Amino acid sequence: MVPYGVANVGSTPVNTHRFGTPLLLKLGTCLLLVAAVYGQSGAPPAYSERDFLARVRRLTVEGRRAGEGYWAPDGRRLVFQSEREPGNPFYQIYLMDMSSGDVSRVSPGYGKTTCAFINPETGDVLFSSTHHDVRSKALQDEELKFRASGQERRYSWDYDPEMELYVRNEKTGALRRLTNRRGYDAEASYSPDGQWIVFSSTRDAYDRTLSAAEQKQLATDPSYFGEIYIMRADADGSGPRRLTSVPGYDGGPFFSPDGKRIVWRRFDEQGLIADVWTMNVDGTDARQVTDFGAMSWAPYIHPSGQYLLFASNKLGFENFEVFMVDVDGRKEPIRVTYSDGFDGLPVPSPDGTQLAWTSNRSGGREGQLYLAQWNHQRALEILKAAPVRQPARK
Repeated sequence: MVPYGVANVGSTPVNTHRFGTPLLLKLGTCLLLVAAVYGQSGAPPAYSERDFLARVRRLTVEGRRAGEGYWAPDGRRLVFQSEREPGNPFYQIYLMDMSSGDVSRVSPGYGKTTCAFINPETGDVLFSSTHHDVRSKALQDEELKFRASGQERRYSWDYDPEMELYVRNEKTGALRRLTNRRGYDAEASYSPDGQWIVFSSTRDAYDRTLSAAEQKQLATDPSYFGEIYIMRADADGSGPRRLTSVPGYDGGPFFSPDGKRIVWRRFDEQGLIADVWTMNVDGTDARQVTDFGAMSWAPYIHPSGQYLLFASNKLGFENFEVFMVDVDGRKEPIRVTYSDGFDGLPVPSPDGTQLAWTSNRSGGREGQLYLAQWNHQRALEILKAAPVRQPARK
């Protein structure tokens, strides 16, 4: 669930793995659209990263890369993914104690994993995994051999159709499988009451007979078939219901703090541009929040419910920055981070006073988790003064 691929920072932060290789190749033609944060006036903003973030520190150092951290309801733990398991080059899921810094593994340790989230009521951990795939060990060995050869390739996510949703019981450590359908089931999160799960899936591509054109699309860019689904979070993950039906990739969904709406990212049909959208939990009243003409994704609503944070490469193909915007998208988005490279996957703490995100600001191409104090009052002041969003571009 990490689009890191585009920024090549290597973590779910650019939930990069949510961007397929074909998309990466096409994106190069798109981002001549680069402009100032407020494309309408050439004037530089009167604020900087320090207006929003204080006491910035790196949370993770172990492993090749890490990212996509999500908080427990009490703010005492953070669940994240990282490539650090001996003998396994793929992401596994880990829990960090925010007081002691101690880290423990949640996932089995083999196969691929992505996109974890903590149940706000039970403390159980939801994540996606392929550890049931009989090819897991062989795929790990193949990847390790490739890396040892010294060859390089642009990081991309493969949307493995073996990816399924699992829940790890907080008390017993037992794993329970929630989905069992051919197709990529991942990028899942809980509702605030822990009763519902929203996720992205490509199952539609495997549930019906595809046309020749669709078969080619599936072979080159399976993310195209990604749609948003919602289901009960009970023992059998019963009754998944599809919420989106628009050509192109829909993914990375999260509930609003009041549980009444869902925020997610939607790619256009060509896979060149992504924007942030919100909708009711039944799929009605879909609203486009951003219109950057770039790749805007990884949205997460602040606990206050007044604004959301997201990542975008509006300022340069490989320069992802964190932005914020009012939840209705009436104002122009505001730039939050000012660091060359990758800053993305922003997630505010449950009390709204801290921000966890993924960045490669310490150097290199791989991402790690960072933490900072978040200035909510200053954010509100700046949002209030932001210019009104201009009409959508044609």
